[in-house]
Amino acid sequence: MNASPKLRPLALALCTIVAVAAVAPAFAQQQAGSTSMREAREKRQKELGKQKDSDKGKAADAALWPNATRQEPAEEAKGKNLKTLQEIQGLYEKQDYAGAMAKAEAFAATSGLNSYEKSFAYQLAGASASELQDDAKSADYFKKAVDANGLDNNNHYTAMYNLVVTYYSTGKNEEALALLDKFLAETKSDKPEYQQLRAQLLANTGRGGEAAKTFEAQLAKNPNDKKALLNAVSAYQASGDDAKATKLLEDGYNKGMLTEAKELQVLYANYLNAERFKDAQKVIEDGAAKGILKEGPDLATAYSLLGQNAYYNGSDADALNFYGKAAPMAKDGEAYLNQAKILRAQGKTADAKAAAQKALDKGLKKPEEAKEILAD
Repeated sequence: MNASPKLRPLALALCTIVAVAAVAPAFAQQQAGSTSMREAREKRQKELGKQKDSDKGKAADAALWPNATRQEPAEEAKGKNLKTLQEIQGLYEKQDYAGAMAKAEAFAATSGLNSYEKSFAYQLAGASASELQDDAKSADYFKKAVDANGLDNNNHYTAMYNLVVTYYSTGKNEEALALLDKFLAETKSDKPEYQQLRAQLLANTGRGGEAAKTFEAQLAKNPNDKKALLNAVSAYQASGDDAKATKLLEDGYNKGMLTEAKELQVLYANYLNAERFKDAQKVIEDGAAKGILKEGPDLATAYSLLGQNAYYNGSDADALNFYGKAAPMAKDGEAYLNQAKILRAQGKTADAKAAAQKALDKGLKKPEEAKEILAD
């Protein structure tokens, strides 16, 4: 009996974080609890002195981070500087991003600007660079907008978070994590999307155990959050804690949360590698019956491993059954050859020869074993 190949450990990749795109001042509508596009435009116009008279009595915009510890600055744009910022804003809204970026950069470099005027210009430049997919310039401008420290909290923390996302998207995980921690410390926000990004950054910087605990905390708050579940599994795998990864997957499976082939494959692979063959069999057969696990080499390998275990535990009938399921979908004839060997040992010569011929037809590393059976 030739041994079936061992199943390589499978891993789930961290789910992609849907990051907030870089935005112009008050373009906070992409964040949870933020304003609409119309409201954002009205806010920008108000900040640049273009608000309609009928709107001037409206209450101040709702704080996106009401618990923020930062004291908002009171400076404003005035005179010719206000006019220039209005012109830059106009270029941005007309989608002349190159023009807006160039004019904003030139304006920000002039002397005598207050912190608000400088921050506002750099944030417009950062948003324009982002629209032009120039991540390096976008990051530089957003950093300058934050460092100038002249914006209200909504825009200041929008710029800071956009900088976090830009660092993250360009692989600067250490910088992104440090800045996100600063953002969270100052805003006191506990929104799930921020914690999820932080956990992913922890995983990306080799702190898988911390990442897993963060994802698990999110899962505890929302037990049906599949993304949090799979991210916690991935983080535990990355940190080498397969037992915890398997337990989380097992819990998800029992609640009906695992609905894709890769998810079931990771679970049954972990079971097989831990020699939990009955558990693996249940997942494999249930997944195949529901059509989640499709016929193919991966499923054939799983069935072959079940066959191998059955054979070594003295259950020839089960071994033949599993090898029989594996053989037609396997990439080679090894499962057919294993069938043939068991059948020959049982004295079923004709059946053994038929299986050996199928093994040869499908291809074997050692065809002489099948030829020996055929020669009996």
